[in-house]
Amino acid sequence: MTAARAVARRLPQEPGVYRFRDDAGKVLYIGRAVNLRRRVQSYWTHLGDRPRLARMVRRIARIESVWCDSEHEAAWLERNLLEHSKPRWNRMEGGAEVVGYIRFDNGPQRPGLRFTHTVSPAAPHFGPYLGGLRVRQAISALQRVLPLQYTADSNGSIREFAELFGIGPDDREALARTACAVLERDPAAVTALRAELVRRRDRAAAGLRFEFAAKLQDELAAFEWIVAEQKVSRLDPQDVDVHGWSDGVLVRFRMLGGRMQTWTQQAVAETTARDRVEATPVAWRTFAQRNAELAARLRQE
Repeated sequence: MTAARAVARRLPQEPGVYRFRDDAGKVLYIGRAVNLRRRVQSYWTHLGDRPRLARMVRRIARIESVWCDSEHEAAWLERNLLEHSKPRWNRMEGGAEVVGYIRFDNGPQRPGLRFTHTVSPAAPHFGPYLGGLRVRQAISALQRVLPLQYTADSNGSIREFAELFGIGPDDREALARTACAVLERDPAAVTALRAELVRRRDRAAAGLRFEFAAKLQDELAAFEWIVAEQKVSRLDPQDVDVHGWSDGVLVRFRMLGGRMQTWTQQAVAETTARDRVEATPVAWRTFAQRNAELAARLRQE
C-alpha cells in the first residue's frame, strides 16, 4: 500500500474537498466528495477503465483535504478553487452547476419567491446557490407550504386559489416572515417546514400517490440543499482571512469578494500562528480548527 493510499484512510466520512500533490508539491487535482474517505480511496480501486486518472494516481505523494459542513459547501469550495487556479488534471475551471439566487417579492401585486441568475437592488435576494433545477424545486417546496403567491391583491384565478387555501392578502406578512426565516436558515423555521414536507410526502405515499410522493421527495432534497450550512460563497462581498492551527500545521483560507478562493497549508510554530488564529472571525473558528486538526492528522507519518 502506498503512503498516500494509507493516508486516505484517515479522512473523515463527511463531505468536503480533497487535493492531490506530487513529490515536488505541485497540485495535481482538486475534487469534491459526499464522503471524503470513500471517494479518495476509490482512486486506488476503481480506475481499470480510466487510464488517464491511473497515470495521475501513480504521481500522488500527498493528500490534503477540507472537511465541509455540507455537500453544498463542498460543491461551492471546489468551484471557487478551480476558478482561481485549475490544476493540470482537472478538465474544468469550475463546476457545471448553474449559479442562482432566490428573489423575494412581497409587493401586493406579485408576491412570491422566484429564481434568478443575477441580483438586483429592487428586492431582497438569498443565495447564492448551485444548481438551477435544485433551486427551482426548493422554491416549489417553499411555496407549497407557504403559498405567498396567492396573497396578491388580485381577482380571477389567484383569488380562487387563495380561497381554496383559505388565505388572502391579510396573510401576506406572516407568510413572508416565515419564508424569510427559512431562507435565513433559522433552525426552528427550517425544522417546521421540513416536518410539513415530510408529512405531505408520507401522506401521499400512504394514499398510493407514488408519483406525487416522489415529486415531494425531490423537492425535500432540494430544500435540504439550499438550507444546509454554506459559507464559502456569500451574497455580501466580504473579504476575510481564516486561520486554524494544530500540531505544527497552519491552514489558511482567503475569502475575497464573498468567495473563498484560496486554501494553503504550511508548517509553522504555534507562536507564529497565534495572532492569525486569534484574528479569525468567531463564525469561522470551528471550521478553521477542525480543518487544521485534519491537516495535521493527514501529515502524520
